[in-house]
Amino acid sequence: MDDPDAELVRRARGGDEAAAAQLFRVAWPEAAATARAVAGSAASDDVAQTALLKAFRALPRFDGRRPFRAWLRRIVVNEALNVRRSPRRLAPLWPHVAAPPQPAPEGLGALWDAVAELSPDRRVVIGLRYGRDLTPDEIADALDVPVGTVKSRLARARRPAPGP
Repeated sequence: MDDPDAELVRRARGGDEAAAAQLFRVAWPEAAATARAVAGSAASDDVAQTALLKAFRALPRFDGRRPFRAWLRRIVVNEALNVRRSPRRLAPLWPHVAAPPQPAPEGLGALWDAVAELSPDRRVVIGLRYGRDLTPDEIADALDVPVGTVKSRLARARRPAPGP
C-alpha cells in the first residue's frame, strides 16, 4: 500500500520535530473537514485538535497496515461521534457540512431539516458521503463497520419518509 505520508510518519516517530510539524500541516485539513462532517462546525476544530493529539500520542503504535490519513480519519470519526453523543448538545450538524450555493435553492432548508431528523448512524454516513465525498469503502473503514452496513444506511437515509 502506497502511503504518501509514510516518510513523514517514520521521521516523526523517530523524534524529528520538523517532520511532526509537517505531518500535522498535511493532516489538519482532512481532520478538520471530517470532524465538521460528523460533529458539525461548532465543535469541528476542537474535535480535530483532540483527534490529532490522540493520533500523535499513538503514533508509536501506528502499524502502517493502512495509510496514515485513513488511520487518522478513523480517530477523528470516533472523537466526533463521542462529542455528538455527549450530554452537552452541539450546534445542529446541518447545514454546516457544506455551505449551500448562494442563493440557496428553494426547499433546501427542508432538506437540512430532514437530514437532521435521521438517526445518528444514518446522519453520519450522509455527512461522510456528501460532506466529505468519501466512498462507501472509506466510510466503512472510518466507522469500522462492513461496507454493506454503510450501503444499507445510505440507502435507508435516502429513502423518502413515509407519508402522513
